[in-house]
Amino acid sequence: MPSRRDYYEVLGVSRDATPEEIKRAYRTLARRYHPDVNKEPDAEAKFKEINEAYGVLSDEERRELYDRYGHDGLSAGGGPAESPFTGFDDIFDIFFGTRDRSFRTGTTAVRGDDLLQEIQITLEEAATGVNKRIRYSHLETCDVCDGSGAEPGTRPQVCPTCRGTGFVRHTQNTLLGTFQTRATCGRCNGQGRIVSSACPQCAGAGRLRKTRERTIRIPAGVDTGARIRVSGEGDAGLHQGPPGDLYVVVRVEPHDTFERRGNDLVCEVPISFATAALGGEVEVPTIQGTDKLRIPEGTQSGTSFVLRGKGMPDLNGYGRGDQYVIVRVDVPKKLTSEQRQALKAFAESMGETLVEGDRGIFTRLFRG
Repeated sequence: MPSRRDYYEVLGVSRDATPEEIKRAYRTLARRYHPDVNKEPDAEAKFKEINEAYGVLSDEERRELYDRYGHDGLSAGGGPAESPFTGFDDIFDIFFGTRDRSFRTGTTAVRGDDLLQEIQITLEEAATGVNKRIRYSHLETCDVCDGSGAEPGTRPQVCPTCRGTGFVRHTQNTLLGTFQTRATCGRCNGQGRIVSSACPQCAGAGRLRKTRERTIRIPAGVDTGARIRVSGEGDAGLHQGPPGDLYVVVRVEPHDTFERRGNDLVCEVPISFATAALGGEVEVPTIQGTDKLRIPEGTQSGTSFVLRGKGMPDLNGYGRGDQYVIVRVDVPKKLTSEQRQALKAFAESMGETLVEGDRGIFTRLFRG
């Protein structure tokens, strides 16, 4: 087999050409060699070669593969792109620069819409990952008419007004010249076809709304706003077009104990004045259960401690965050007479003179 020419050489551009330069060169060559315009014996072969080159160089990923590995590098990605042009209609694309085929024909396959579905989970579920059952509604292709909208045994007819294009042209003569405008065909509503006998199940729409249920996996480490894509579960496409996707948006409910900051967690834990002054060990909650925290002697209210690796797991598998524990000295609201006398004695030993309503040293100790 003869070796294929370099794609940059085929289009006559440099290897560092911009996408706009590649598109401009392609259009110029396509106009010259389109088989419906150029009757030279080798015009069709050149046109196919031009389209093959453009199909690769206009795609960022395929161009990168080609730049690194040449023609051999494309074999893993499905080979060179096939020519996207097939007939006379495509001359309109080449000479006027539009690639929107649905602009001229209402029967072009149209991809279905993507859908959004929100789901709420707890922080504990976000920490471990969870399977959730979701219920959603989407449009499905009618199984009676197979999406045509026509009664079984009949076929949709080409709209006589727009001749299947889905659009009608209006010509207006002005002082500045003749202008043409394009509007959606009112007879077929832009579909390019008319159903004379509608399908009894979908009433000619070709699609039906149905409710489905399925279980999805919520991975560990997700946070509010994360989207999980469920391929092909959006609305069905029109005219045998592919379905859209369903995106499940995760909302993590606020937690009574923990505040989330990225992969880290923050919580406050009360400790007694005696523990703060003398030191000790307290039990603190974690997202995985409980853990022991050593409180050093003389700890002030508002002091923060770190429990390494006790936070949320990273969504991409890079370990876990930390947990920050802020201690607050818990001031007792009621004291026995013995406790009151003991605290007064303590205050006097610190050089404090207490008067009615004055907390002295305790005000400084307990302020946080």
